[in-house]
Amino acid sequence: MISADHLKGLTAFVQAAEAGSFTLAAVRLNASKSGVAKNVSRLEERLGVRLVNRTTRSFALTPEGQRFYESCVRALAELESAEAALNSDSISPRGRMRIDIPVVFGRRWVVPVLLDLSARHPLLELEITLSDRFVDPIEEGIDLMVRIGELDDSATLMGRKLGIQDSVVCASPDYVAERGAPRTLDDLGDHACIAFGRHGRSVPWDFLIDGAWVSKPIRGRLSFNDHAAIHEAVRAGHGLGLLATWLIADDLRTGRLVRVLPNIESRGFSIHAIWPQTRQVSPRVRAVVDELVGRFQPAPPWSSAGRVSV
Repeated sequence: MISADHLKGLTAFVQAAEAGSFTLAAVRLNASKSGVAKNVSRLEERLGVRLVNRTTRSFALTPEGQRFYESCVRALAELESAEAALNSDSISPRGRMRIDIPVVFGRRWVVPVLLDLSARHPLLELEITLSDRFVDPIEEGIDLMVRIGELDDSATLMGRKLGIQDSVVCASPDYVAERGAPRTLDDLGDHACIAFGRHGRSVPWDFLIDGAWVSKPIRGRLSFNDHAAIHEAVRAGHGLGLLATWLIADDLRTGRLVRVLPNIESRGFSIHAIWPQTRQVSPRVRAVVDELVGRFQPAPPWSSAGRVSV
């Protein structure tokens, strides 16, 4: 039988994994940061496995921690489903809800989920805005947001991790046939790389090399401040691009794009559902968040696409 201390450890671990820090997990649990960290440490001792790599400046799940987190999420989802079945009348979502989601990611992956949810709950009214700007949900009256990127610690917002945005270097088959494929990071200097840039500056590409992150400056004739435009340029054979797998999953599956430098990992960014903190989460917010988690975990829908690499 699972003890109360073990449950505390599981709760602390899941909250910390979803928040990406002990500090924010402590706020959500109304506990001290040191208490949350100790509960996770005791859980690691009980399991005999390190779940989290933590330093004073970073927090990351180990491979074992990621697998354990995914198992915990499935178990918690089963518990929530059981509770929902017992209380379906009292928690049926209804009323108006304002949701803000990223433009390209939201249109491709979030809107279909919301449409399915709306069809099952005719009393639920969804006002959906697609934007990539900074949004203060409390000031603007937003009930729920989906955002890509690391979250700042906040005592006024709650969040639940939906997944990770992974990116890969890719090119069109025609480009590779004409110019060849880079084999090392140094080879990128000999290729047409299409950059993401703002205010006259291109964002470097970050790669994990021998356990450390390396930033590779990108210089090319083409630069855009929009990843969808970079996607179109790469598909048209104008060069290499570093693009999110959720954006190019269909092209990788069909072979319209191929992955290059397949053995080099690029930096990923967390995808979160975020909502204003309240004493009790409304049935509307809970229903949408649970639906998103159910679709995006333990593996996102775009991960099933096959990939061609060179």
